[in-house]
Amino acid sequence: MDVVDSAAVTAAAEHIRLRAGAPGRIALILGSGLNVLAERAADAVAIPYGEIPHFPHSTVPGHAGRLVAGRLAGVPVLIMQGRAHFYEGYSPAEATFPIRVLQALGVEVLCVTNAAGGLRGDWSAGDPMVITDHINLVGMAGHHPLRGPNDEALGPRFPSMVRAYDPALVERLQQVAQERGITLRAGVYAMVAGPSFETPAEVRMLSVLGADAVGMSTAPEVTVARHAGMRVLGLSLITNVAIRTQDDPHEPTHEEVVEVGQRAVPVMAALIEGVLPHLDASLSARQG
Repeated sequence: MDVVDSAAVTAAAEHIRLRAGAPGRIALILGSGLNVLAERAADAVAIPYGEIPHFPHSTVPGHAGRLVAGRLAGVPVLIMQGRAHFYEGYSPAEATFPIRVLQALGVEVLCVTNAAGGLRGDWSAGDPMVITDHINLVGMAGHHPLRGPNDEALGPRFPSMVRAYDPALVERLQQVAQERGITLRAGVYAMVAGPSFETPAEVRMLSVLGADAVGMSTAPEVTVARHAGMRVLGLSLITNVAIRTQDDPHEPTHEEVVEVGQRAVPVMAALIEGVLPHLDASLSARQG
């Protein structure tokens, strides 16, 4: 599927409204191992993806596959517990269908999180990284979420991606980290197709290209969100340090990714819950 089905988007959005009422203007996507963050939401209504018309289902361990509407840090939010991936067999347009639904629901700010492999030798598993830019290798290879006819009602044919990750939101998250004594890395996220982890040669190539972390998601969601006019804040959790040489005895596993993600929940929660009131206030100021 390379064409946005407006009827399908409307059906999904209406189902969510009927189940959860009026949603907030901020949405959060939780990556591998981070699903428990949604359990911190107050007054929560959880809707399994399988009950939302046309919604893609996540088949990956560590992705609960639910949409949660509630209040986090006192702010109304929609929380996606897990996402669909290109490597699961979805097209980029299918994987980003939920972003179109969020657009139809009136979401103005999207916070994306993910588990990522660290490409910097001085970084460690468990480090959070605010995303300042990305390299969408899957999109550059032709698997782009905006491929096909463009609906001008959804966004422009050629959207700019110069400031895909809102610099003001990046700065605000860095301020929250400083106030809370959290070491927050900053860097470029590279998306690869997966599902295999990268070879040492590919890790070295990505470093040469200027990437600081690598993962298998996020870039298509951000591209569609920007096409839709949303402001985006991205946060990676470095769950493993990518292997650069053949003689390194360590083997990366998804179980390791999920385990590190679960251990890092307090830090990720502190960052997200710390920045949400600022995001909400900024939206209110713009509206006023």
